[in-house]
This record gives sequence, C-alpha cells and structure tokens, in this order.
Amino acid sequence: MLGAASHAEALAQTNQDAAFALGADGQLRAVPAGHPDAVVAWRHNGGFTLVLPAEDPRHAMIDLYLPICNATNAQPITVGHLGQSLDGFIATHAGESQYVTGEENILHLHRMRALCDAVIVGAGTVAADDPQLTTRYVTGPSPLRVVLDPTRRLATHYKVFNDDSADTWYVCAKSLTRDGDTHVGLADVIGIDEGLDGVDVAEVLRLLRARGCHRIFVEGGGVTVSMFLEANLLDRLQIAIAPLLIGDGRPAIRLPARTTLSDCHRPRYRVFRMGADVLFDCEIGPDGNNLAAPEPQPPITRVI
Repeated sequence: MLGAASHAEALAQTNQDAAFALGADGQLRAVPAGHPDAVVAWRHNGGFTLVLPAEDPRHAMIDLYLPICNATNAQPITVGHLGQSLDGFIATHAGESQYVTGEENILHLHRMRALCDAVIVGAGTVAADDPQLTTRYVTGPSPLRVVLDPTRRLATHYKVFNDDSADTWYVCAKSLTRDGDTHVGLADVIGIDEGLDGVDVAEVLRLLRARGCHRIFVEGGGVTVSMFLEANLLDRLQIAIAPLLIGDGRPAIRLPARTTLSDCHRPRYRVFRMGADVLFDCEIGPDGNNLAAPEPQPPITRVI
C-alpha cells in the first residue's frame, strides 16, 4: 500500500494504464497488463484497482486501503475516522476512551497514519488520550501531526508538543497569537481565522494542501470529525463499531438535526471485520450529497 501510494502522483501524470506485482524485495514492480503475478492495476481514468482473486488472503487488506492510495495533488483525499460503542459513544463522560475499539483497529489507525501525509486531531482528543500520533506499530513514515485547539486551552506537556518524531502544527485562532509566538514546545503555532464553530477547517485543509499534503486523516474526536463532515470536507468516513455498551458518554458524530430521513446522509459503504469490531468505510462524496445505493446484499449473512 505504501508503494502504491508513492506511485500515484507519477502515474497520474502519464495518462496511461499500468500493472504492478510484489517483488521479492517487498517493493512494487511494473509488469505487463494481465500478468499472473499482478496485484494492483492503475487505470488512467479511475486510479488503482485490485486484480487479486477474492480468495487471496491479501485481498481484504488491499481492498480496504487502496482507495486512499489514489490521492494525488489534483485529487486529494480527506478521510475521517471514529471508533465507537454499539450505542454511539466514543468515550465515557470522564473522557476514558482507551480503548473502545480493539487491537486490530488500533493497528488500522497506525496504517492510516503511515499512508497519509497529515493526521488531524482536536484538543479534546489530546487532553483525554495524550496520543503520540506516530506509526510506531507499523512500517511507514509518521505524518505531520495537526492539533486543532481554537481556544488555545492545551498546556505544553503533551507528547505531541515534546518529541521530534514528527513535525507538529498547533492550530489556534489567529486572535490568540502574538508577535514572536511561533512554538508550543516543538510544535509550530499556526494561527488562522475563526469559523462559526472554531477554527476554519477549510482553511486548515488549504494550508495542508499548500504544503503538499494530499492524503489527510482526521483521526478524532467526535467534535472534530463532525466539523469536517458538516463542512462537506470529507471524502470518506470510517466508523469502527465495537461490541461495547457505554450507556452514556461522549457522542460520536453529531450534526444539525434533519427534518426528514430523505435529508440525511445515506452514503455508499463497504463493511470490514476488524478483529471483534466492524468497520464501515463510507464514501461521502465531494459535496456531502447522498450517493447511489450499494449493490443489493443478501438479507442475512453470518460473518462470525
């Protein structure tokens, strides 16, 4: 997946189709179209496609991550993710969220970080979890870490501000910055204009894309992911549902109430088993509009 992602920009410039197999050194190598060892193919008008048979043990893993590998400078991708309980909460009222989802979903977060150029979290996630936002559990580079703290409430002792394992942006309201105010710990202070509900998340994406970040992962929490979703800035939304009942706590997605169900999001989706959790990978669309319904499914399918 790392190899596919690294090839996307150059392939998009060629306007030609290509096919790739996995070499003995673990790297992708170009092969002729239809080659029996081909794993993925690039279509000049559609990006990467998976050419492995469904029974191949690598199929599900590549199928999950391949859409993110399609991102280019001209066609960037922003993906949101939340892990929640069966009853729709990402943490208890006290903020305890480690760990709502299981080990496989934690690995998934690290894989997503490795594939993406930047990872975004809100101040609440940093305060509750003190995450490192690195790729220490998987192979691959750590992304630029972006902390959104509109009201500048975080202290300087958190891990993301005090290690040099990855670059970090501390994004707050421009009105809260001062001349010569350049860093919080090791993190660069980025002051931007305020939106109705805090920082202008569209401006955050514009700054990231100007830096060359075309795969962006909004890792949490619920308020932050909801801001991007409400602003129609997510291309995909991943929600991992754990077999857990919290009862009441910090909610996952929260959007303005709709009057009718026909006004609600009903995106095209895929479903993956992830250990004990179930991951919905939803294609939101560029304007947040409802997309075509998925292909018909059997009425009942036992997956465990």
